Amino acid sequence: MTKLLMIRHGQSVANVERIFAGHLDSPLTQLGQRQAQLTANYLYSHYPVDRVYTSDLSRAYTTGKTVADLFGLPVISHIELREIFAGLWEGESYDLLPERFAHSYAVWMKDIGNAVCDGGESVAALQSRVLGILRRICHENPDKCVVVATHATPIRALQCHCEGKCLAQMKDVPWVSNASISSFVYENGVFNIDFVSYDTHLGQLTSVLPENC
Repeated sequence: MTKLLMIRHGQSVANVERIFAGHLDSPLTQLGQRQAQLTANYLYSHYPVDRVYTSDLSRAYTTGKTVADLFGLPVISHIELREIFAGLWEGESYDLLPERFAHSYAVWMKDIGNAVCDGGESVAALQSRVLGILRRICHENPDKCVVVATHATPIRALQCHCEGKCLAQMKDVPWVSNASISSFVYENGVFNIDFVSYDTHLGQLTSVLPENC
């Protein structure tokens, strides 16, 4: 059995500026850095973390490195843990996306599991790559407690899979908050959920995605 502690990155500049980041390398804000430290402190007090993996994008990498530094562990980054590649949406304001990509962004909002970013990646492809790298990480770390610092859509896609939902039902799975902890267990080739989007340790420093994303 492998325990996976999935951490969404702390608040990023793109979050504050309300733009769709995707693979854009948007750094953490000062609040995001503080959130990452609070999450690291909580993990240090509650879990015997053995490994830390991250997306290679700086907002997730910095979040994961904050955890790794506290535990005295190296950071192992994987491109497969990135957020969705959003193609033409990347760098666009959430307020302008419905105007510029009316049909495709409407699918994102109403039926995200079947969404495809214009010039980019489908949610189905994202789910496949995320599940693939997580299975690999778990196979490399039997009986270990592993932190994975990543992004909102990968965690949502994993939760959808664990709940036995098809992609058409992913719309019913909510976004997790910044620097929140979601705990999963991988055993005998199966992922199961302990809990999702725990952020009580952040107190009044919680932050979430805007409603129109």
